Amino acid sequence: QVQLVESGGGLVQAGGSLRLSCAASGSDFRYNPMSWYRQAPGKQREWVATITSGGTTNYADSVKGRFTISRDNAKNTVYLQMNDLKPEDTSVYYCTVAYRGIRYWGKGTLATVSS
Repeated sequence: QVQLVESGGGLVQAGGSLRLSCAASGSDFRYNPMSWYRQAPGKQREWVATITSGGTTNYADSVKGRFTISRDNAKNTVYLQMNDLKPEDTSVYYCTVAYRGIRYWGKGTLATVSS
């Protein structure tokens, strides 16, 4: 059974940093791209970043230069380092992976950025 568990959210002031983690279980995902999405209150879920099995990364324009996605295949874990946070980054952050034709989501972790 595939499970994704996010952690690392919290309350931080603008300009601060948070490091999110997503621990995956139920299979070995080292050959699968993994992504982070976020959903702000009253808004649709939006893509944030993706890392491929080979380590290639892509970012939404809104976070480029501030956020870094990485992965540790030995731990089956993907990370999102968030720097220079802004109030508009306040969201629930979700990690996701597509495995054998099914897209799996974690339950999310809330990051709140105060001004």
